[in-house]
Amino acid sequence: MPDSTSPPDGTPGAKPHRPPNAADDPSVADLRVLAHPLRLQLLSLLTGQAYSAAEAARVLGQSQANVSYHLRRLHKAGLVDAVGEVTVRGGTAKKYRHDPLSGELLGSGARQGVDSYLALAGALGEELRRRTAQRNTSVPGEMTDAEVWLDPQVWADALRRARELGDDLHRHALPPGTPGAVRASATMVLFTMRSGEESEG
Repeated sequence: MPDSTSPPDGTPGAKPHRPPNAADDPSVADLRVLAHPLRLQLLSLLTGQAYSAAEAARVLGQSQANVSYHLRRLHKAGLVDAVGEVTVRGGTAKKYRHDPLSGELLGSGARQGVDSYLALAGALGEELRRRTAQRNTSVPGEMTDAEVWLDPQVWADALRRARELGDDLHRHALPPGTPGAVRASATMVLFTMRSGEESEG
């Protein structure tokens, strides 16, 4: 993945623009900024390559107005950077790129209530169904589902490996349609649950 300070063509020089107050904006820390399937699609798309709103709309089969709205929300939250411009009829349009490290902004502010996580789970589920409808059933995949009790160290190791896997997937993301590349889907949500004696505070 090109350095985050590179413009869309990968040449050094252009610095990405992120709202200066992104980390201080209460909406940044709210996981509900991700609770929309199209925003999840945009973050995946913008991981492999920078796009303008019009370009992203064509790839995703959405209206430019709809994509522009969701890009503005993601940009305000600090999850996508403006990394360059493209000439369009009547002027220029910003190109955006997702920096996976920006995900650290989520949950960095006020404690999230379960409603925020439920909203995100709903969007993740809808996006998983969309991807599953396009699954290549001739190629084996992997699936794990578990609600188990673990030694704290085992759990800490599992979280570490999950972060490493997520980093690998984002770091090696290629532009959509790259010849010879595998179009892959991955969804990981690991979290601890309340024990029977605990209640949400």
